Amino acid sequence: MHILLVASAFNSLTQRVHVELRDHGHTVAVELALPERPWAEAVRRHAPDLVLAPMLKTAIPREVWAAYPCFIVHPGPFGDRGPSSLDWAIQRGADRWGVTVLQAVEDMDAGDVWASVDCVVPPVGKSDLYRGEIADAALTAVLLAVERFASGTHTPRPQGPAHAEYTPVRIRPYLDQSVRRIDWDTDSTETVLRKLRAADSQPGVLDVLCGAEWYLHGGHPEGGLSGAPGELLATRAGAICRATTDGAVWIPELRRRRAPGQPPTYKLPAAQALGHRLPSLPELAAPDCADPRLRTWTDIGYREEGSVGVLSFSFPGGAMSTTQCRRLLDAYRQACARPTSVLVLGGQRDFFSNGIHLNVIEAAEDPAAESWANINAIDDLVEAVLTTTDRLVVSAVAGNSAAGGTMLALAADEVWCRAGAVLNPHYRLMGLYGSEYWTYTLPRRVGTATADRLLGEALPMSAASARDLGLVDRVVDCGPGDFAAEVGRLAARLAALPGSPSRIAAKKAELERQECGEPLAAFRERELTRMRRTFDDPDAPYHALRRAFVHKRRPESTPPHLGLAATTATRTAAGADRSTRVRVTGMALDDLSRRPDGWYQES
Repeated sequence: MHILLVASAFNSLTQRVHVELRDHGHTVAVELALPERPWAEAVRRHAPDLVLAPMLKTAIPREVWAAYPCFIVHPGPFGDRGPSSLDWAIQRGADRWGVTVLQAVEDMDAGDVWASVDCVVPPVGKSDLYRGEIADAALTAVLLAVERFASGTHTPRPQGPAHAEYTPVRIRPYLDQSVRRIDWDTDSTETVLRKLRAADSQPGVLDVLCGAEWYLHGGHPEGGLSGAPGELLATRAGAICRATTDGAVWIPELRRRRAPGQPPTYKLPAAQALGHRLPSLPELAAPDCADPRLRTWTDIGYREEGSVGVLSFSFPGGAMSTTQCRRLLDAYRQACARPTSVLVLGGQRDFFSNGIHLNVIEAAEDPAAESWANINAIDDLVEAVLTTTDRLVVSAVAGNSAAGGTMLALAADEVWCRAGAVLNPHYRLMGLYGSEYWTYTLPRRVGTATADRLLGEALPMSAASARDLGLVDRVVDCGPGDFAAEVGRLAARLAALPGSPSRIAAKKAELERQECGEPLAAFRERELTRMRRTFDDPDAPYHALRRAFVHKRRPESTPPHLGLAATTATRTAAGADRSTRVRVTGMALDDLSRRPDGWYQES
């Protein structure tokens, strides 16, 4: 079928639906529902078999839903209605929730239901839940609804007492700041966490801190510190720790409340946002993550099981500032000093990485200089991974990755992705040439022609499609909460394989051959030369695109590359240049058979 996605933004769920429908053989185009532009004519121009709205903040006009079948993806169970469904679920402490695909009618969320899928609600922030369990449930429901619609025989289930199995309708109001407000004098840690998590990453919880109004973003429990309720206790890695009535919470990011007539504000690491307002507080070192009794938060952790080390990291929004890159590089070097044969990079839930931290860059006194520092810091990290020759390195991509974050993953010997991850291996939409050694790692995996196409198309891709192209070595089909354990099991299996020691030995020889031919430094120098020209040019599109991204300015129209219908056929044809052989740094040996000439091919 030809399916048109109508969305308020090309957000994570819209991208997930986009790539999954393409993988299932449908042609898919996107039209942004921009309030300044009537989009009924755009729908007629696309002439879709089905209109699907994964994330829509406005009602579909009657002239559209009366002329075309229109399905709405609602992040709530059957019978749930309202604009703050997921927020209420988290703030009320629900342990199960769901996603419903329903047909658009005059009343919001009142149409017949084509599919409804339940899911668990783990104790995580709304954005993490939305990209994880909710997105998984949404895709199951969307694919089921599309299949039922295509069959032409399915009768959707109406909402209301006319149905034999009547489910009472629950209309939930918008969850405003009066309900989100934290009472630091009475709210327990659990209550504070639910309020913070329900507002993450938008709209945040409005609060007064250090004499100013801020939106608080993110919340993690702290079990070892306490103080007067509301008191700031410590900092760690840019986050602040604030006391509750029975403990404390870590708040990683703040956003200043927008003043009348002033430009929109944006999130920054909490300590940086407070700046001179921040009182003198102790900076706490990261805890010993090997001790499971510690109930605290850190954004970088290391654990070890036998011959497998796992270096995990979780940065808000997947962005990695200069400081975060340097801290992760230090942790990587420490992990490499441990006696392990397999080192897993990542392996938790949600984002892997989205590359450089555009918000921190925008807030810098000299954004060009900070851009340069940030790209060099992440390049240093990628170089460390590429030059690790005494163990196998696995990038474990639990959630979405983009731009330099995807290229960071490609620096490892193997890339394992959770089935629900969406990859954006391109830089063009931010006006950047890119670095992170992509001119070395991307072509060696997919070939030059496919690498050029991926960067030029600037479209997301599923983990399964990435595996088919050779970009990813293994797709792990599990829920977000099971990914870490499954990666640990697979890593232990990789470490125990008889062929792993020979793979490790071959890495050093391969790097030496590379350095004798075209050194890695040459790739980095060429990339950074292009990047430096962009950073230093105040008229380069990057600066305007960065500001628009940080301040969340709506585009004036649907970007042309999204409006074109995309199919699996174009992707498959363009991938024809990929070699059928891969080096030992490709798939796990248990998925390959060795050739006499020392190469490996798929069994």
